[in-house]
Amino acid sequence: MNVQINIDTASCIRCGKCVKVCPAWIMTQAKPGDPIGLRNIDSCIVCGHCAAVCPTGSVRHSSFPPDKIHPIDRNGLPSPEQVLLLCKARRSNRALSDRPVPQEAIDRILEAAHRAPTASNRQEVSFTVITDPAILDKIIRFTLDTFAGIARKLENPLVKPILKRLRPEFYNYLPAFKRLIAEYDKGNDLILREAKTLLLIHTPYANRFGAADANLAYQNGSLMAESLGVSQIYTGFVLSALAQDKKCKFLKSIGIQGKVHAGMALGMPLFLYPNYIDKKPIAVNRL
Repeated sequence: MNVQINIDTASCIRCGKCVKVCPAWIMTQAKPGDPIGLRNIDSCIVCGHCAAVCPTGSVRHSSFPPDKIHPIDRNGLPSPEQVLLLCKARRSNRALSDRPVPQEAIDRILEAAHRAPTASNRQEVSFTVITDPAILDKIIRFTLDTFAGIARKLENPLVKPILKRLRPEFYNYLPAFKRLIAEYDKGNDLILREAKTLLLIHTPYANRFGAADANLAYQNGSLMAESLGVSQIYTGFVLSALAQDKKCKFLKSIGIQGKVHAGMALGMPLFLYPNYIDKKPIAVNRL
């Protein structure tokens, strides 16, 4: 990327904040109060820290013209108590109504997820929003078919004695697989819980930090959903099934290029939880 950075020396107050926040060490300052210098501009990762931290708008970055820099009114931010209460209130609410998730809510969830940090600021996280009932059912059936295939392998009389001795934990999942399949045959969806919207979060195959980036995005989106009163369910079953599809053939069949690392089923709840409960005591190792 061809990046251009300049410092407006007329307005720069030489505070050195840009020097302190630049992860690529592009800004330089010999000592406090000295002019800001530039080096190795080609190593810029386009994170925008320099433009965001400058109190006088003196950092001129080609990727962040003035219309892309916005002031923050910190008086409008939620208090620490409010943030913590939101975290305490966030739960997977599987009691969903027939109401669709409003488009405005989906857009806000996407914006919050998109705002999450990414490794080296690569910003390679993409999102697929699925509301088509046929595709949702296709995903459910793919998940159940995958589990049925695993169950058949585990119960194969030729390999069962060996696997049960070497990997006995595999057999803990068998009852769950059978229950999921049996309930679907009865008309009960225990995979997406009748959610009207599925949000899948994915990155290119070659992204080494895709899983971390996608799950950071999920967390942002999940908290936004909670604040909007939208139920969100982490799609662990779907992700487990997709992990068995090493060549991502199923994802390609529904138009997704890349690897899905996180997902949430979204729906409007029948009711909201009136209480939060305490978790186990926090485990902290202080060194």
